[in-house]
Amino acid sequence: FVARVLAGPTLSPLGQFVTRVVTPRIDVPPRLVPGPPKRFAQAVGVVFSATASLAWLTGAHGLAVGVLVALLAAATLESVFAFCLGCKVFGVMMRAGLVPQDVCADCNNLARRWAVAP
Repeated sequence: FVARVLAGPTLSPLGQFVTRVVTPRIDVPPRLVPGPPKRFAQAVGVVFSATASLAWLTGAHGLAVGVLVALLAAATLESVFAFCLGCKVFGVMMRAGLVPQDVCADCNNLARRWAVAP
């Protein structure tokens, strides 16, 4: 999570494997998504992982397991159903004015991004 937050997908072994090995072998069109919501979701993953680790190390094993179950649920939603919970929260935060609109112009207008896609 930390590597993805700091550098995007370039440092992710799984991200590299999927984009360089898996995706070229299957016949699916690319699905471009804006970066800021994904980075936010990954930052939430860092917070959940750190919280679970700290809880475990301090003896709060029930809390650690609960946080990990929540993290696993969010990861399952993303991997199985292509539903990014962190991205949805990011969108809600933008609509609520907690995230400035200019942080993610592509989030507000994905058609701009699709028009640029090869």
